[in-house]
Amino acid sequence: MAFTDSGSEAESVEQSSYPEVEQHSTKVLMLGALGVVYGDIGTSPIYAFREALHASSGGNVAERGDILGVLSLIIWSLTIIVTIKYIMFVLRADNRGEGGVLSLMALARGSFPTRSAVMLGVGIVGASLFFGDAVITPAISVLSAVEGMNVVTPTFQPYVVPLTLLILAIVFAVQRFGTGGVGLVFGPVTAVWFLAIGLAGLNHIIADPEILWAISPHYIVAFLIHSPDVAFVTIGAIFLAVTGAEALYADLGHFGRKPIVLAWLAIVFPCLLLNYAGQGAFVLAHGGVVGHPFFEMNEGWTLIPMVVLATAATVIASQAVISGAYSLTRQAVQLNMLPRLEILHTSERQSGQIYMPRVNLLLALTVMLLVVGFGESSRLASAYGISVTGNMLVTTVLLFVVMTRIWKWRLWVAIAMTALFAFIDIGFFASNIVKVFEGGWASLAVAFTVVLAMWTWVRGSRYLFDKTRRKEIPLDFLAGNLLKKKPQLVSGTAVFLTSDPLSAPTALMHSLKHYKVLHEQNVILSVVTAPQPVVPDSDRVKMETVNELFMRVTLTFGYMEQPNIPRALAICRKQGWKFDIMTTSFFLSRRSLKASPNSGMPVWQDKLFIGLARSAADATEYFQIPTGRVVEIGTQVVI
Repeated sequence: MAFTDSGSEAESVEQSSYPEVEQHSTKVLMLGALGVVYGDIGTSPIYAFREALHASSGGNVAERGDILGVLSLIIWSLTIIVTIKYIMFVLRADNRGEGGVLSLMALARGSFPTRSAVMLGVGIVGASLFFGDAVITPAISVLSAVEGMNVVTPTFQPYVVPLTLLILAIVFAVQRFGTGGVGLVFGPVTAVWFLAIGLAGLNHIIADPEILWAISPHYIVAFLIHSPDVAFVTIGAIFLAVTGAEALYADLGHFGRKPIVLAWLAIVFPCLLLNYAGQGAFVLAHGGVVGHPFFEMNEGWTLIPMVVLATAATVIASQAVISGAYSLTRQAVQLNMLPRLEILHTSERQSGQIYMPRVNLLLALTVMLLVVGFGESSRLASAYGISVTGNMLVTTVLLFVVMTRIWKWRLWVAIAMTALFAFIDIGFFASNIVKVFEGGWASLAVAFTVVLAMWTWVRGSRYLFDKTRRKEIPLDFLAGNLLKKKPQLVSGTAVFLTSDPLSAPTALMHSLKHYKVLHEQNVILSVVTAPQPVVPDSDRVKMETVNELFMRVTLTFGYMEQPNIPRALAICRKQGWKFDIMTTSFFLSRRSLKASPNSGMPVWQDKLFIGLARSAADATEYFQIPTGRVVEIGTQVVI
């Protein structure tokens, strides 16, 4: 089908004019945001501080300067990257209420038509890096939480990986039932999690208030100057503390900016700072011995409940990333960056709750292979940062375009802000890229696979469209000739789906060639993805009469919507077309593609494109057309 860019219109919660109702809605959304938006970054304290200290000390004992330097880096990373960059700036770059790298790409691309291909390429890279993050997050989060049992008893070590695989298998298996019911407890459980880690950290801060000096950035300077080579490696581990920041922007359309901002400032940010500072105080009090400070500082009866709570929190964080992968994949399909994939709706009330079986299976297999292959969260930590830092760097680049082209900022202001963010992003990216051979190759391999698939699909679709268009007859020419010399007419309406409304569809030409008949009413139907996530019914249908035999109809859907052709065509009644599904036949062209050395693409890419095309979901199901009203006509096309 024909596709344009994407953008978005807010899926907002309608708030009453009464202040108490509006306040109630905001509180509910804040609670929901805790589970969905902050699940990933909220579980970072389990492993981030530990990995950073291991990197800085080169062993199991850290010096006082290293502890304060690492803690100061974490504090200021959370402040600059999350609070300033994302909360203050990136969340304002909403595409009609929607966020995420593809929404930002669509926003930038729409304002920069002369560099459309460049913006598309940047968006593809950003989306691919997100998938690299999506497979690492469940693996490292659940594995690190289960490893907490080793603190309870070292004899549990042989069971860590099997139990992790069991938990992940359950998480992916229940996806088909939807997340609506489970989602009701996401917010409260995550709220308890943040309060628990905040209190755990506060207890140790009270015992050693000296740790609060780490708020001074001079400890960062001293740490970087003392051992630049060690500090460079440590920065890569520091970044683990801010992984998940991209979720603030990706889930903007689900909760709105205000609840996300308030949840961060009132609950998440303070509790994270308290826990990290508490871990620092605990390590200082124990002579710099690193160990596993997150769990070890929970002494006595609080240890086992914290392990259980951590496991629940990591499952929630994994669930949020999996749902995000579904959402991003659907956007990519709607933007014609991937072939049609089967989408199942798990909720009758919320269109955003979807399940994609093929995506779920690929994610599950990849995540479990990572758990088995790496075996420990410390090893997985090396694979984590590259994709996330790359994604943040892509966001910074696209944000600069929005600043200059849409917000109309003065160039020097936009350059100054972008330079600050880019300096930090590049620093984190550089410190993580050196870990390629230590495990970073895993997330890069996933991202590269997605890039290759998207690039091949976009390129192959363009070649196929151009080739078929050269052989097709202009619709106006054919319609004029058929009006002058009418073939045998049969009653009813024929709807021909096509990606090119200006040319005669292949199914129409084959129908005339083989059946020698024409319906009384013939509709040339094309489906377009609009530069917004949701399209109102008033803009859904565009009708144009060609002559008494033919009519063009264009249906427009937002890139966050699931196309439903019969429901959309029902709107045509308001515009004069008496559409009746029971007297309408839908004609679809089913193409059998063959590789050719003259396609303009390498043969291997031809074969990959053909494989992707064969894996596409059936158009009848994707567009929700009644199967009893569909006629498919097969054609063979050499690319």
